[in-house]
Amino acid sequence: QVQLVESGGGLVQAGGSLRLSCAFSGRTFSRYSVAWFRPAPGQEREFLAAFRWTDGSTYYAGSVKGRFTISGDNAKNTVYVQMNSLKPEDTAVYYCAAHYGLLSIATMVDKGQYDYWGQGTQVTVSS
Repeated sequence: QVQLVESGGGLVQAGGSLRLSCAFSGRTFSRYSVAWFRPAPGQEREFLAAFRWTDGSTYYAGSVKGRFTISGDNAKNTVYVQMNSLKPEDTAVYYCAAHYGLLSIATMVDKGQYDYWGQGTQVTVSS
């Protein structure tokens, strides 16, 4: 059974930073594509960033590109997202998700492609 557990959320002032973690258990992490999502107006969950263990490639939504950095630690079976220059509109519950296999850039933004989800971690950015 694959399990994802997010952590690292909290309260931060605008302009501050947080690092979220997604700890993966149950399977070999290296065969998965992993992404971060959050709810957004008009969308159930908005794609933010993705990481492919197979080649270490990353992909970002335009709304976070340059501010968020996704990375993976194979030894810890954990994917991180470093969030800098946070804004009040970044306030949300952040979820990590995993798909077994290699997703293309066209498909990794689609929440329907992901088989496993964490419980979410709350990020609140005060103005």
